[in-house]
Amino acid sequence: MFPDDRVLVGVINRKRDLDMLLREHWYRIPESQMPQGVYTEYVAFFLSGSAARRFGASGIYYYGKRSGVELQLRHQLLPDEPNHKHANHRYYKVQLHSVQEKTPPLLNTDNRVISFIYTTWDRFVKAQIVADLYSHDDYFVDRIYHALRDKRVRTQRFWDAERRATGKPAHVRILCEQGPVYAAMEPGEDVDVFIEKAAAEDEILARILAAMKAKGGPVITPMLYD
Repeated sequence: MFPDDRVLVGVINRKRDLDMLLREHWYRIPESQMPQGVYTEYVAFFLSGSAARRFGASGIYYYGKRSGVELQLRHQLLPDEPNHKHANHRYYKVQLHSVQEKTPPLLNTDNRVISFIYTTWDRFVKAQIVADLYSHDDYFVDRIYHALRDKRVRTQRFWDAERRATGKPAHVRILCEQGPVYAAMEPGEDVDVFIEKAAAEDEILARILAAMKAKGGPVITPMLYD
């Protein structure tokens, strides 16, 4: 375990998926959610819905060290759900050496909307609540990400802890007809919009939307969650 080891936080909403994780030590992620691949040393699990019912509150209750990743169709991973609408879509099967309890758990005290979070091992072991997993740059990018989502813009979010894989600081990427639009926490040659912390959110959004328009508008792609 090294301080800068990457920790990917995934979400489990269904009790049956939690039971499968604890029994078989693997977790599924739609390929469309991480088209560049799954790059992480550890996976932690944010439980909500029926998966969190016995704990009484949503939060991160388990984690494990990754042992492997492979691509499979959903119906291969879950053969008892052959008629699911995403049955023929590809998913990463992320395999774990073991699953351990996070003690104490990290609760979502400020009710953030959680999908996936990339953080570091150092932040993960020091965190007291879910919000502590975010770097300062992650916090700003997360706000822009959700603001774009509220405008129904299909957006990919990349965390500070992913810099080794992406070569960029925390940023969002929007696929457009004439190439991607990058909005990042640091300026760069291929950065279309520099997210300045002192700038108003509406101003940053306007600049991103203008950059998208200049590149022909967004590419329409499906979104998978389960």
